Amino acid sequence: MKRRNFLAASGAGLAAAAVAAPAVAQSAPEVKWRLTSSFPKSLDTIYGGAETIAKQVAELTDNRFQIQTFAAGEIVPGLQAMDAVSNSTVEMCHTCSYYYVGKDPTFAIGTAVPFGLNARQMNAWLVQGGGNELFNNFYKKFQIHAIPAGNTGAQMGGWFRKEIKTVEDLKGLKMRIAGITGQVLTKLGVVPQQVAGGDIYPALEKGTIDAAEWVGPYDDEKLGFNKVAPFYYYPGWWEGGPTVHAMINLEKWNALPKSYQAALTNACATANQTMQAKYDLQNPAALRRLVAAGTQLRPFPQEVMEACLAASNQLYADISARNADFKTIIEAMQATRSEQYLWWQVAEFTFDAFMIRARARAGR
Repeated sequence: MKRRNFLAASGAGLAAAAVAAPAVAQSAPEVKWRLTSSFPKSLDTIYGGAETIAKQVAELTDNRFQIQTFAAGEIVPGLQAMDAVSNSTVEMCHTCSYYYVGKDPTFAIGTAVPFGLNARQMNAWLVQGGGNELFNNFYKKFQIHAIPAGNTGAQMGGWFRKEIKTVEDLKGLKMRIAGITGQVLTKLGVVPQQVAGGDIYPALEKGTIDAAEWVGPYDDEKLGFNKVAPFYYYPGWWEGGPTVHAMINLEKWNALPKSYQAALTNACATANQTMQAKYDLQNPAALRRLVAAGTQLRPFPQEVMEACLAASNQLYADISARNADFKTIIEAMQATRSEQYLWWQVAEFTFDAFMIRARARAGR
């Protein structure tokens, strides 16, 4: 009797499962997207952010939401990644907002602006301080929804074929520089050039450009810049904490089930964290190798830094006077910067300064 009851109950359970299975399938549809990156595969850390996103999304959705990644140039050139998302050529991209300042200078702030925020401060503002909501309100004009999905940390100032001693040395210098920084350096006589990452080396080698910045020691070593430019300057005052965004076609984002939106958001958060962790781990050893191979490491002279700060502040005032979006977002960023540095002066800087002195005393 018990056996008959058990079989009956089992049969009912199997029938219920058979009925439920289609419902589960309907609530978790199969979705296949394409992601175009602004970076070549050879730059494993920054391009790897896109791969991290795809892998995490697949794992979080039992492979029902799949994102295929493409390097710069495989679908569209690296600097056209956002355009491909806006016009629905692809569903999403992994790129830097400041590549698109030609459309609107407000794009610059989404990645980094001169003398802006460092990486932790940028994340605090975007993730907890309402910064990303401000950007997505702006990005709607371009049919984009964006999620922070990477950060390189503070970057280097770049590679120069000649030494920079004064502001005069900048005049006439042709430099590969991304974002709004080109407009700052124009005020000091530099001729900015927008060149995709994979094209920098040949331009520097041929003398088409006199200087170039990219990210930092790990990527710069891979790209071989030390072979064609001897002077390596720091800091990259224009990129204290540059964010890489996952930009998603707004219509496609809105059509995703909430669970898939959550999976993608969490995957981007993982990419955001792991990218900077990898750079922080890899950059010190790469810098040692570069210096050992003959690279001449130089700080920007104080005179140059002060001139660039003044030019930056003047540019922000000029743009704010004619662009309401830029004014709203730059003022929000600057307010965050003021609060953050007030706090960092109390804790972070004090700790770091002590550790630097302690290391010097210990001879390490």
